[in-house]
Amino acid sequence: MGPFESSQLASWPVARSNPLQVIPSMTADLDRLEAELTASVISTNPYLTEIATHLISAGGKRVRPGFTIAAAATAHATDRPASDDAITGGIAVELVHLGSLYHDDVMDEADIRRTVDSVNARWGNHKAILAGDFLLARASELAASLGVEVAGLLANTIARLCEGQLLELQYTYSVDRDEDAYLRSIDGKTASLLAASCRIGALVAGLPDAHADALANFGYSYGMAFQIVDDVLDLVSNEADMGKPTGHDMEEGVYTLPVLLTLDSPLGSQLRPIIGGPVDADARDEAVRIVRSGPGIPRAIERARDYANSGRESLAELPSSPGVDGLNAAADYLLSSVEAAAAV
Repeated sequence: MGPFESSQLASWPVARSNPLQVIPSMTADLDRLEAELTASVISTNPYLTEIATHLISAGGKRVRPGFTIAAAATAHATDRPASDDAITGGIAVELVHLGSLYHDDVMDEADIRRTVDSVNARWGNHKAILAGDFLLARASELAASLGVEVAGLLANTIARLCEGQLLELQYTYSVDRDEDAYLRSIDGKTASLLAASCRIGALVAGLPDAHADALANFGYSYGMAFQIVDDVLDLVSNEADMGKPTGHDMEEGVYTLPVLLTLDSPLGSQLRPIIGGPVDADARDEAVRIVRSGPGIPRAIERARDYANSGRESLAELPSSPGVDGLNAAADYLLSSVEAAAAV
């Protein structure tokens, strides 16, 4: 149930490389970021360094730092390498993301993350929590080097991540969770960091407030759409694609938008008696069958499409630039995933 990090992405219809690489300089920028990302978490304690670099070494698309770099690049009409500050901002947001994954895997009791052992599975919960805290502290240190406004924004975003995740936990196994509670949760746990990634890029590039607001609105809309689609895929993808049972979130008591919309439909009378507490595999599969047969999935996909289109509208307010081209490519990537989910 972690934000933006499911193996469900293997079923998406486009290449898994960073879609922002339509910007000619982005590959070199991300290579540079990768090296500095690892260097940023080197500790005087080699044991801590090993734990802190574990998921960095496992790889990732680096979408959040890519958004920071692309947002900063919207300041220029021509392609050019990212500034040192844009790279630093990108590292800060990625470290926040990684720290949240360390903590998320402890809460989920996850065994695998990015095809490797999760940190908690290899080193235990206590060390995973401390290493996650270390990553968040390093992120805060880097943000502070970029100025008070960036530091304050990142601190606020970390708080929103906590609020969003806690709101999800608050409604575990609750059939009374409603759409508003779900949207407030993913606003915090997923969309807030993507919005901050874009705004930090705007801040380090010295862009005007209206320009920064448009970029942050894009990141927010992208994050909301992504999480909804990810939650749909949990219900429509097969176990071979996901590496975990279909309907895993529902089995864990996390009732996402497709489930909530089904509960609020005529099929709710069939679904409600099955869920609301721990379920065995047969009950989970029956609940998934009911959700797939009802209106919840297409309605959730329509919500995701609306958010994705809202993000594109925000970009349309900005002058043409390689950065805007890159972010539009990311929006195209996301819309492709929405349409693929709709076709399942």
